[in-house]
Amino acid sequence: MRYRSDQWYGGNDRDSYIHRAWMRRGLPRSAFTGRPQIAIANTASDLTPCNKHLNEVSASVQAGIWEAGGIPLDMPVMSLGETLVKPTAMLWRNLAAMAAEEMIRANPVDGVVLLGGCDKTIPALLMAAASVDLPAVVVPGGPMLTGHFRGVPLGCGTDVWRLSEEVRAGNLSQEDFLASESAMIRSKGHCNTMGTASTMACMAEALGMTLPGVAGTPAPDSRLLESAHASGRLAVDLASSGRTPSQVLSTGSFRNAIVALAAIGGSTNAVVHLLAIAGRAGVPLSLDDFDAIGADVPLLANLAPAGQYLMDDLYRAGGLLAVLREVSDLLDPDALTVSGRPLAEHLGEARIWDESVIRPRSAPLLEKAGIAVLRGSLAPGGAVIKPAAATKELLTHRGPAVVFDSIEDMRARLDDPALDVTEDSVLVLRGCGPRGYPGMPEVGNMPIPARLLARGVRDMVRISDARMSGTAYGTVVLHTVPEGAAGGPLALVRDGDPVVLDVPGRRLDLDLPEAELARREPAPAMTAALPGPRRGWERLYIDHVLQADQGADLDFLVGSSGHQVTRDSH
Repeated sequence: MRYRSDQWYGGNDRDSYIHRAWMRRGLPRSAFTGRPQIAIANTASDLTPCNKHLNEVSASVQAGIWEAGGIPLDMPVMSLGETLVKPTAMLWRNLAAMAAEEMIRANPVDGVVLLGGCDKTIPALLMAAASVDLPAVVVPGGPMLTGHFRGVPLGCGTDVWRLSEEVRAGNLSQEDFLASESAMIRSKGHCNTMGTASTMACMAEALGMTLPGVAGTPAPDSRLLESAHASGRLAVDLASSGRTPSQVLSTGSFRNAIVALAAIGGSTNAVVHLLAIAGRAGVPLSLDDFDAIGADVPLLANLAPAGQYLMDDLYRAGGLLAVLREVSDLLDPDALTVSGRPLAEHLGEARIWDESVIRPRSAPLLEKAGIAVLRGSLAPGGAVIKPAAATKELLTHRGPAVVFDSIEDMRARLDDPALDVTEDSVLVLRGCGPRGYPGMPEVGNMPIPARLLARGVRDMVRISDARMSGTAYGTVVLHTVPEGAAGGPLALVRDGDPVVLDVPGRRLDLDLPEAELARREPAPAMTAALPGPRRGWERLYIDHVLQADQGADLDFLVGSSGHQVTRDSH
């Protein structure tokens, strides 16, 4: 059989008849034999506003598939919207990946086009594609256009955090804050900062899983539809040639992604997602690789939250390929893309058209910008910080801990006048890791206490086992492993304990004698039964989720099962 789908449609027996007859709906019999069947894994949903436009993108993909001689099949898959889903979209990333994997495997398809936009959709689809290993290509949905309020550009996400803090500080009225609401989201598309959505689109391209040059194309730009059409054509070629994710997702491609992550000032969430994708692909990748590969990479993309500009500026200035051309000597020259050629071969014609947006290698925004991996008595399994988004003076800091056992505890007490906190304090949040929340929410960028905001304080050292939005900023240590609820030392911290942050030395420590720590019991909140019902997916998640340094995947989903289906349905 030439194509995998022939197992369903080829032949003249009863089962082949059933498969063809139910799918005919006006199609000729020639649609089912000798032509690749291409699924379009589509995360469009009205409840995922950043992905709502993907039905339009899917139409262009379908046109490309038809033109190349394939049969397009729209396949809606679970969609996760970062802004609406409670308690956190991360709780269902693995479920979305598992469901997509099973549907790709179970159906008569020879290849798949992966349509994602909002934060978790591209990682989930890549995890699924790596596990089933059928020919696949990603089409990112693209960022929105920049909105403006009273003449000032708005970085969605980043300016929500900034403006809301100014309200709490008394520098912006509630009326003016709410007046900016209608200007924040100007068009279709995902966040226009270098948040997690933009980062993961760039990661997909750096990994080789998109058509080179497509990541960062604004959602309203007609060139996104042109690229979607070309991706549909490519999917047919991939299915015909048998080029699969396992041939693209190599050790070298993950190296390229880590270099890209540093050069664009990407989201810390990419660390968790890349570790999970690598685990599915069988590529050895560790937390330390992010530091070893990315630590000395310069920050070249002057984008919020680490810089000044926004995603549509990056696209007009030359896009990701222009950034990567500046650091091409750091890339793996042999890592392939879905085009069949190495990523390095696609950089020759890339140019920087605006050096205020994309800095040349000779004049970087920051000399060393990669994600820093910290270890020490507070994070023996590791923690991460994004130096590019932090206050330089706080990267080396010692201060007394102010401890919160949950996000609810933090919100209840943060602005309490009785809270013993100064600008030198270290805010510590626990109970927000993969198991403890559950789902590892984006709450690590804790607000600054109101009375400190009123005094002009805009950053403090903050430490948690949570994540933070890629649109957020500050001196925020995240993903501490093990998390507090899994027996990590974060559960032992008490108010007033001296915390030492040393980013240059890659250390995060509680400056107490080992004997004192050995005597301590975890905080009662860390050992108490989790509140609320624990059944279904949530029960499965809590029982099987791995820690952040392993991508927070489920233990039984690591690796792949391939695309073979050995039993019939009739």
